[in-house]
Amino acid sequence: MINRVNERVKDIVVPGIRVFSNEVMQYKDGVNLTIGEPDFPTPDPVKQAGIEAIQNNLTGYSHNAGLLELREKVSLFFEEKYGFHYDPVTEIVITTGASEGIDSILRTILTEGDEVIMPAPIYSGYEPIVHLSGAKVVYLDTMKTDLLPCPDELEGLISEKTKAIILNYPSNPTGMTLNKEQMDGLVKVLERHDIFIISDEIYSENSFNEEHVSFASYPEIRNKLFLIHGLSKSHAMTGWRLGYVLGPKELMEHVLKVHLYNSICAALPSQYAGIEALTNSRNTPLKMNTAYLERRDYVYERLTAMGLSVIKPTGAFYIFPSIDMTGLTSWDFATKLLDSELVAVVPGSTFTTYGEGFIRISYANSMENLVEGMDRIERFIKVNC
Repeated sequence: MINRVNERVKDIVVPGIRVFSNEVMQYKDGVNLTIGEPDFPTPDPVKQAGIEAIQNNLTGYSHNAGLLELREKVSLFFEEKYGFHYDPVTEIVITTGASEGIDSILRTILTEGDEVIMPAPIYSGYEPIVHLSGAKVVYLDTMKTDLLPCPDELEGLISEKTKAIILNYPSNPTGMTLNKEQMDGLVKVLERHDIFIISDEIYSENSFNEEHVSFASYPEIRNKLFLIHGLSKSHAMTGWRLGYVLGPKELMEHVLKVHLYNSICAALPSQYAGIEALTNSRNTPLKMNTAYLERRDYVYERLTAMGLSVIKPTGAFYIFPSIDMTGLTSWDFATKLLDSELVAVVPGSTFTTYGEGFIRISYANSMENLVEGMDRIERFIKVNC
């Protein structure tokens, strides 16, 4: 029967993030620097809201688009913090995590032969969904432009086959953010072309140097923009699986159809927890960011002291150092490091071939683990360089 399985599914592989994370878990003394998951607990008031929903038997279905109260809270959050408005009734859909939102959008807009532009290196979860839709990814190389997309390079990649562009800032895996001037240049290109813009801003609340600027704040591209967001990173709610998609009414009615056939609705207790997160626990990310900044600076200083070339990240909780000096491929580096020092990092090649020669380290980890991890990586580099 294996011959009757969808060939596109066969082409998909388990991402390197999970390969190395799963492998290191078998070691008692292993240090796992792979997973992009806050090491903080979900805030107590948020947990309590979910518990009370269960105790009050609020465990059934909601409207397919999610509880209206939650959609109103999502709308209010973006209006008050970022200054733009989405109608909670017609322009917001609550999804089973941001990942399901990405899937629902791409299955809504993509057809056989379409092309989707992505700045690379980029998160490994997008390309497989594009592939399953029969579309093709076209990568925008950012390695020569300090890991940031160049507007002129973007212009040169847009063709009659281009259906969409996916942008992810703050970036996984690089930790880079875009400032207003850089975004202005990209928007000037995007507004001239009839393509969808998918902006995954799940790490917006983990911006360090300056306030995050959303692509949704540009009226000239709002008619073709999907904004992806959620609470996994900002409120340490990865397992609650709660995300949201925002977009223009005429597009969101179609996204809603795909979403409802996919998952009907997001889990109701999680939605009630989300209401609390966006109401009384809005400042949670600020507390976590204080710790992330301390960890980022520590890891950056240790890596540079080892002689590794690295750009200091300005958002998310990842750092993306070059390991060219070792002469190893990123996969070999990660494999040998795990075998000899029991430290798991993610090969840069996981994030497209443009990430070759780099590794991703997540500093969403305790300082104790980061210190131990850096000590082991330093020892490994001394032996292998």
